[in-house]
Amino acid sequence: MPVATRPWRSWTAVSDDGPWTSVAPSATLSQHGGLVTLVEGSTFSLSDRTGDIAPAGPAGVFVLDARVISQWQLLVDGEPLEPLSVDVSEPFAATFVARACEYSGPGEGTLLAIRRRSVGSGLCEEIELRSFRRVPVTTVVELRVASDFADLFDVKAGRSTPGAQLVSLSDGLGTRAVRAGVSREVRVTEHGAPDPATSNNSVFTWNVTLPPNGSWQTCVEVTVAVNDRHLDLQHRCGQSPAASRPALRLAGWRSHAPILTGGDERLTRAIARAVDDVGSLVIEDPRHPESPVVAAGAPWFMALFGRDSLLTSYMSLIVDPVLAVGVLDTLARLQGVRVNLETEEQPGRILHEVRFNSTAATDIDDGHIYYGTADATPLFVVLVGELARWGVDSSVVDRLLPHVDRALEWIATYGDRDGDGYVEYERLSRDGLANQGWKDSWDSISNANGELADTPIALAEVQGYVYAAYLARAELAAARDDHVTASRYAAKAEELRAAFNRDFWLADRGWFAIALDGAKQPVDGLASNMGHCLWSGIVDAAKAHHVVAHLMSPAMCSGWGVRTMATSMARFDALSYHNGSVWPHDSALAAAGLMRYGFVDESVQLIEQLLDAAARNDGRLPELYAGLSRADIAVPVAYPSSCSPQAWASAAPLLMLRTLLRLEPRTDVGGYVVSPVTEGRLIDEVELSFAGSRVGVRSNPGAAAEVTGLPADVEVETEPPRQ
Repeated sequence: MPVATRPWRSWTAVSDDGPWTSVAPSATLSQHGGLVTLVEGSTFSLSDRTGDIAPAGPAGVFVLDARVISQWQLLVDGEPLEPLSVDVSEPFAATFVARACEYSGPGEGTLLAIRRRSVGSGLCEEIELRSFRRVPVTTVVELRVASDFADLFDVKAGRSTPGAQLVSLSDGLGTRAVRAGVSREVRVTEHGAPDPATSNNSVFTWNVTLPPNGSWQTCVEVTVAVNDRHLDLQHRCGQSPAASRPALRLAGWRSHAPILTGGDERLTRAIARAVDDVGSLVIEDPRHPESPVVAAGAPWFMALFGRDSLLTSYMSLIVDPVLAVGVLDTLARLQGVRVNLETEEQPGRILHEVRFNSTAATDIDDGHIYYGTADATPLFVVLVGELARWGVDSSVVDRLLPHVDRALEWIATYGDRDGDGYVEYERLSRDGLANQGWKDSWDSISNANGELADTPIALAEVQGYVYAAYLARAELAAARDDHVTASRYAAKAEELRAAFNRDFWLADRGWFAIALDGAKQPVDGLASNMGHCLWSGIVDAAKAHHVVAHLMSPAMCSGWGVRTMATSMARFDALSYHNGSVWPHDSALAAAGLMRYGFVDESVQLIEQLLDAAARNDGRLPELYAGLSRADIAVPVAYPSSCSPQAWASAAPLLMLRTLLRLEPRTDVGGYVVSPVTEGRLIDEVELSFAGSRVGVRSNPGAAAEVTGLPADVEVETEPPRQ
C-alpha cells in the first residue's frame, strides 16, 4: 500500500476545496428543467434534457473523478434542440427526444432528434434524425465537443479549468492533457453514418439529406485513457444494450430483488427504485472483479467510502449478501497497517474514502486513501457479524475474522485515545476532517446554545456502533466454541452500555448528548444521532420512550422524516447540510431502532413519511432534503447540491422493508424471525431472497405470517424479535 504524502486536495473544513465538507458552496444541481444523471460505477454524466452538456456549469461526463467531456452539444442548422422528453431506461442509459426544426410552407413538418446514450468508462451515443416532411430535407448536423479534464472537486466548487481543444485524428477527434502529474486522454470516434463526418476544431459536422419521412443515424463513442492505460468502454456502437456488462450485472442484481404484491404502492415503487439505484452505484474493480463495492453517490462521490459502503450493504442484505462480502473484502484488503499522520492511517483502521483525482490509478487499491473516520471501523465488525447471522458461508467469515480482531484492536488503542472506554476522534493532520462521524461538516457537533464542541469528541452513535461490534464479536466467538472470547466481549458490551447510559444521558432534558467533548462534558445539542443509538441497541429500555418522544416531536420530526438537529437548537438551519436537514438513511435507521424497542406505531409513521417523500420524487429518496415543516410546505424541499442517486439514501427503502417485515436472523433458534407489522397495511405479500432460497411471506392481520419456500432445515419464528 503506497504511503501518500498529501494525496487529496484538502479535507479540512476551513479550506474551500475539500471533497465532502467544504465551506465553499457546491455547484447547484437544480438548474431549469433539472439535470439528467446517468451512473455506471465510477462513471457518470450530467446533461440537460436535450442531452446537451453546455461548456459552463457542473454538467459533463466524469470518469475516475475527472471531467473528460465538458461540452457535448448537438446543433441542427446551427440551432440548439428543443427538449421534448427523456426516458431513463436504465441507471446508465437514457433516450433524449427533442425537436430540431419545424418547417412551414410546402411539405411542412417536424424534424426530430433522438439520442440514445449509455455511460460506462466513457460514453456511447446513437444519434438519429427523423423527418416528418413530405419533401426531402437537407441539413447540417454539428456535434461540438470539448474536454477540460477538470478535477471533480473544482467542478463541485464552481472553479473554472482551462479547456483542452480536441484536434482531428485519423478516426475522429482527440485530446490529451496532463494535470497534477497525471496524463489523461479522450478520443471521440464516429461509427455508422452513411457519409462520415468531417472533424475540425472540436466539431463533428455531417451534411445530411433526409428523404421524405425518412431518417438518418450515426453513433459516437468516447473512450478514455489514463497514463496510456485505456479503459474498456462498457457500451459500444452496434452492441445490443442488454448484452453490455453493466446490463448483465444489473440484471443479476435485480434477480434477487424483493417482489411485492399488493400492499402499499409507495413502498413497491420505492423498493424497485432502490434496487436499481443501488445496483447502478456498484463498482467492479478491474483487479478484483469478484469483490464489488458501492460508490457513495452521484455526482460528487462516485468513489468508495468506508462508512457509506458498510451501511449501504447492510441495508441491502435483504437483496443479496454478495455486495456486503465484496465491500468487506475490499475494506479488509485496504485496512490500515501503519501510522501515517497525513492520511490518518493507523493499524487496524478502516478507511474513510478512496479518490482518483490526482492519481494515475484506475484500480481501487492504487487510489489515494484517507482514513479519517471514527465509525467505519466498528461498523466493519458489525457487518461481519451480521453476515454470519444471515448464514453466509463460514469460509467468508473465517477469512475476515483476523481483520475483525485488528479492527477491535484499533478501537481499544487508537480509537480510545485516553483509555476511558469511548472511541474519540481528533484529526491528526491539519488537512484532515474536523469532524469524523457521519455528520462530518465542520459545524455539525454543537451544544444547544450553538457553541461548537472541542476535540477530542466521542460521538453518541459511534459508542452504539462499538457496542454492537462487541456483541457481534461475542457471537462470532460463541459460534466457534471460543467461550472465553465470547464472554470477554459480552462483558465489554455490557460495561460500555452501562457507561454510555450514565455519561451521555441528560436527565434534565430527557435525551442523550450528541457527544462528549474534549473535557468529557456532554454536548447537549438535540440531534438525530440518538436514533442510531436505538438501532444499535445501546439505549436502556427505560430511557427509550423519552428518546422516541423527542425524535417524533415537532421540533425533530419535519413530517418528511427526522431532522438532523431540532428546531429549538441555536444552529438549526433547515437548509444546512447537517444542522436541520433530513437525511433519509438517518431516518430509516431511526425507524429500525423504534421497531427494535417495540415502538411500532412510531416506526410505521416515520416510514410512511419517507415513502411520501419518495413518492413525490419518482420513487427515489435523495441524499438529503430541507428540514422545513410539512405543515408549512406540502412538498419536500430539495437541497440544492444533494446527490441523487446516493447509496445509503437509495438503500433506505430496503431497510424500511426489513423493518416492516421484522425480519431478523436468529442464531439462537438456527433460523429467522419474520413477523410483518400490519399497522398501515403497507405489506401484503413479499417474495425475497434469504437463507439461500426465494422465500414468500404473507402478512395476516390478527394472525401469524405465512412463510413459504424455506429449506426444511431452517427454522422460522413468526413472533416479533426480542430486543
